[in-house]
Amino acid sequence: MSKDAVDTAGAASRTGATQSPADAGDAGYSKGLKARHVNMIAIGGAIGTGLFLGAGGRLHDAGPALAVAYLVCGAFAFFVVRALGELVLYRPSSGSFVSYAREFLGEKGAYVAGWMYFLNWSTTGIADITAIALYTHYWSFFTDIPQWVLALIALAVVLAVNLISVKIFGEMEFWFAIIKVATLVGFMLIGIFLLATQHEVGGHTPGPGLVTDHGGLLPHGMMPVVLVMQGVIFAYAALELVGVAAGETEEPEKVVPRAVNSIMWRVGVFYVGSVVLLALLLPGSVYTADQSPFVTVLSKIGVPAAGDVMNLVVLTAAMSSLNSGLYSTGRILRSMAMAGSAPRFTARMNRSQVPYGGILLTCAVCVLGVVLNYLMPSQAFEIVLNVASLGIISTWVIIMICHLVFVRRAKEGLVTRPSFRLRGSPVTEIVTIAFLLAVLGLMWNDPEVGRKTLLLVPLIAVLLVAGWFGVRRRVTKTQDEELSGLTK
Repeated sequence: MSKDAVDTAGAASRTGATQSPADAGDAGYSKGLKARHVNMIAIGGAIGTGLFLGAGGRLHDAGPALAVAYLVCGAFAFFVVRALGELVLYRPSSGSFVSYAREFLGEKGAYVAGWMYFLNWSTTGIADITAIALYTHYWSFFTDIPQWVLALIALAVVLAVNLISVKIFGEMEFWFAIIKVATLVGFMLIGIFLLATQHEVGGHTPGPGLVTDHGGLLPHGMMPVVLVMQGVIFAYAALELVGVAAGETEEPEKVVPRAVNSIMWRVGVFYVGSVVLLALLLPGSVYTADQSPFVTVLSKIGVPAAGDVMNLVVLTAAMSSLNSGLYSTGRILRSMAMAGSAPRFTARMNRSQVPYGGILLTCAVCVLGVVLNYLMPSQAFEIVLNVASLGIISTWVIIMICHLVFVRRAKEGLVTRPSFRLRGSPVTEIVTIAFLLAVLGLMWNDPEVGRKTLLLVPLIAVLLVAGWFGVRRRVTKTQDEELSGLTK
């Protein structure tokens, strides 16, 4: 529904016709997600391969100041999720920020938000199945199986889980998150013990001396810290899943505030705490991009099968990400399809109230990833990871713009803000948007990957414009039908 339509019909829909959802894409879902599912989805979104695997190479490049980068990016990520949480309590929707973009920015805003988010998760899905195939090759039993075959098997398994029911998705994410949290807590306890007892790790005595004696917080200067910001932002991608999941839970007004508020301390403990511990246990130069930093530490103290355990956890994190991507894009595409800006078949739901059309479309793009794994197995991961970063940054910017408009309308008396709020508006939103755009711009300083990724922006813009001209008649027709239904 367009912005003007919502302005004229919104009050009526919220006071009288409560049985009819404000977003047509919200009709038909079950409320199968429990509070524990949503809480663990929030944790799962905050902990992934960006920490378990990516922190090693970033520590090597940026040094101990990486902890500051995680803290800064984590704070801005929290602002985004807090803003989304406020919008969720105003009006829970499985269409999440796409539904809010439709209300506050119009159909064009919803169209851009939805397709950029689809770009993010479809390319992330390719990265995930690539990562799963690479991690599986770690074990000799799977070495002879082609990478593309393993990628296809992983995709088929997660697709099957997603199509069964939202409750099965929630359970899968719950246990994936339990594994990740348990692993991190276990490592941190080991790290604190090593630090407290001054037990040698690979010939180094743990403590602040490992920082001061190896170049300090910024052993390679400020620029490497700035350049890793893009990767750090990507590590926090999926936090916005809380907003999508809220549409399929019974009591979002109770569940969402708890889940959102807990994100900040999880970031502090798990991300910042882990990186600080890693920096105090070994010099940054010891860590490498091709090995989990946790495996590096554990192998240095002779923990048996450390590589096997951590590889299994990283594999779990990649499966969790792929699972979340199929779940969220299915809901987002259905919201768009009901408004006319996505293919009609993506609006379809199965008997288990799962929007299988959108999930299958995302899978189709992921199958292209299987082809990419066949053609370029060594480059597939890096190629898609950088394209995905464009999608997540644009999604977060759109969420903050929606919140800005929402607050402005609240001041005009058109909507009512819930008690759960993002503080400091409009400064908080503006500063967050500026930070995200700055991270995007700084990618230009990386000529190998970042610059090539930015050169894709004009191409993506052209495709979005062309796509809009292709769907605008259907969007207008859908709007007219909705308005005629409201006036009858």
